[in-house]
Amino acid sequence: MRRRRGARLEAALLEAAWAELTERGYATFTLEAVARRAATSTPVIYRRWANKHLMVEAALLYASSAQPLDTPDTGTLRGDLLAIMRAANETRLDLIAAMTVVLGTYFDETDTSPAQLRQQILAGEPSAADVIFQRAIDRGEACAERLTPRLRRLAFDLYRHEALTTLRPLPDDVIEEILDDIVLPLVQDA
Repeated sequence: MRRRRGARLEAALLEAAWAELTERGYATFTLEAVARRAATSTPVIYRRWANKHLMVEAALLYASSAQPLDTPDTGTLRGDLLAIMRAANETRLDLIAAMTVVLGTYFDETDTSPAQLRQQILAGEPSAADVIFQRAIDRGEACAERLTPRLRRLAFDLYRHEALTTLRPLPDDVIEEILDDIVLPLVQDA
């Protein structure tokens, strides 16, 4: 077998770390197990990540970027939010679960929260919510004065809460209820 280097080796390590994390959880996550799964040695890992916290963070970023959610542009705020929440149903449930349930010990060890980790992973990138809501403001569908940071996150926070309590994709009627009964009345002009 040909020796892996560079980006190929790093991808293999991050895929192995993600698999370890999702299959076994953070509590039993070790760099040694990642090395075995990736068919390499722990010094190879330590040259890239000084500890398991950093490797877990890199694996989360890798998993998040491996299946990017395109920011939809349907022409309406409701359509954009509906489309992105449906896409999250198809590709993000494992990431949502890992960010909260699987990483409980990580948050204790690092004295951080899921919100802080999420911010770290998304650092420097405009969020899909920001893009979607700015388009809605530009089209006159949303009131800029009402769109506090918390209100911009509300649909996604409610989605995550529901997904975590059921550990299943949200049915369309639940997504539509979140949007039509809660979020849209709050952001649109009366």
